[in-house]
Amino acid sequence: MRSDFWSPKRKVRLAAASSVTAAAVVAGLLVAGGSPAVAASGCKVTYATNLYEPGFTANITVTNLGDPITSGWDLQWDFGGNQQVQQGWSATFSQTGKHVSAKNPSWGATLGTNATASLGFNGQYSGSNAAPTSFTLNGVVCDGSTGGTTTTPTTPTTPTTPTTPTTVTTTPTPGTHVDNPYSGAKGYVNPDWSASVTAAAAAKGGTLGSQMAKVANTSTAVWLDRIAAIEGTSSARGLRGHLDAALAQQSGGTPVTIQIVVYDLPNRDCAALASNGELQAGSGGLARYKSEYIDPIASILSDSKYAPLRVVAVVEPDSLPNLITNTATAKCAEAQSTGAYTQGIQYALNKLHAISNVYNYLDIAHSAWLGWDSNFGPFVNLVKQTLQGTTAGVNSIDGFISDTANYTPLTEPNLPDSNLNVGGQPLRSATFYQWNPYFAEVPFATAMYNAFVSAGLPSGIGMLVDTSRNGWGGSARPGSASGSTVDSYVNSGRIDRRLHRGNWCNQSGAGLGLRPTASPAAHFDAYVWIKPPGESDGASSQIPNDEGKGFDRMCDPTYHGSDQANGGNLTGALPNSPLSGKWFQAQFEELVQNAYPPVQ
Repeated sequence: MRSDFWSPKRKVRLAAASSVTAAAVVAGLLVAGGSPAVAASGCKVTYATNLYEPGFTANITVTNLGDPITSGWDLQWDFGGNQQVQQGWSATFSQTGKHVSAKNPSWGATLGTNATASLGFNGQYSGSNAAPTSFTLNGVVCDGSTGGTTTTPTTPTTPTTPTTPTTVTTTPTPGTHVDNPYSGAKGYVNPDWSASVTAAAAAKGGTLGSQMAKVANTSTAVWLDRIAAIEGTSSARGLRGHLDAALAQQSGGTPVTIQIVVYDLPNRDCAALASNGELQAGSGGLARYKSEYIDPIASILSDSKYAPLRVVAVVEPDSLPNLITNTATAKCAEAQSTGAYTQGIQYALNKLHAISNVYNYLDIAHSAWLGWDSNFGPFVNLVKQTLQGTTAGVNSIDGFISDTANYTPLTEPNLPDSNLNVGGQPLRSATFYQWNPYFAEVPFATAMYNAFVSAGLPSGIGMLVDTSRNGWGGSARPGSASGSTVDSYVNSGRIDRRLHRGNWCNQSGAGLGLRPTASPAAHFDAYVWIKPPGESDGASSQIPNDEGKGFDRMCDPTYHGSDQANGGNLTGALPNSPLSGKWFQAQFEELVQNAYPPVQ
């Protein structure tokens, strides 16, 4: 069995978090493969492990306290027991006996003064798994000061007894990876989105305006939907700006969880047009995605000043699901044949997983997309194969998210049993459900969880559901179901009031869903607001733009979609909508009016 699979995901159980500052010179620490660039004395290292007998995962952070390193670094240490590095990430690992060398990856040869590199590995051991007692960076002992001793390269020898004991703490420290990033934390409130809500409420006024204003302090996600969004634009702050704002929101020792959406794959939104991206698979898009998008994001998140934050990364909504159902579309076929989606996701997971306070949640679409057996099973297999191709295997994710930017409710309270027989037919045979056994997100995500665990993923994975627009409240919300046929029974009782489950753009009648909630049910890490309410899904007519976003007729309320898209029904989209991601006042007003639970 590959080591990808024996070690459960790192979030399952924090067995020991060891913060190590090594002060003793360990004889025999050498630079493998020649002498690296010299750094002025000064470095510190933290070393934290999750234990999963007979294996463990180690996350290491090294900070250069000396002069900038410009041409490569090499972190070295000796194990005290029989630990063996199996797989590493964000460094090139080599081991001789007890001695380990971790050299910089090709993309990370520089390490400025006070800059931090995060790396890690999966390992095996028997007996004791004590943390290393001393580390060197380019031959300089990492004792946490700027006056460390420089060692002389030699051949490996037996380490001497350390003069300073290892400090071990069993409580989570900043940057420590915890089981559930939402538990015991408060969510980041995006000041820019909050200001839009406040302005919208003031413009509306009255009772509805007062209700709208109460939503302004809700935690929502930050969408990094193009390269320019990382550094920020004249009208929007960049990633650092949001991270700094999140730090400012911390108080009283309570950590802040900030959610970012990683969303810029080549051929993005390949089966639609409204959220088409800037990168093309056939024009070097994958290389640009790695070097111009993922690398800068990872570099910023690796900054040690952000270690106290918990960063949840929602990874590439709708991407892998498109490879299951939409490869008949040219752009999706190209995304599949070039490996743009799978390789891009693997690269993103590798880079982000290496940062100990980042939590990866992979998108699994929603029940109305993947609920049928013909889609469900193949998708689980595709996810497993994709994770097998990452450095850390199944350890590279913390869980999955469903219903991102969609409208499918958590439950259908009047239709709890898809097999209920009405008029001689099960409810799932109704026109609205088309034999899909999953009517809502909680049963769908629960089934996905069970399928992933059965496929070999660790039981500690957690599920998220985006509830930002799936409330379906207001006067149109039914309280019961009745009828003598499956269609009449379903249509009388379903709270999802869309004309068709395939409708996805700025849906008329939708409402805010359950507010963000941590640990709402077994195996669910949280219900979250990933799509900020009030931000459009796409334009109802063609709008020229420099963001690569096209016009999708599914956002046009006058359009009858194709059979595949929505059964030939009208789209149910609101009129006069702006580009995706832009503020849509009319939509926000309707979402608040139809909120369930109501805004009070």
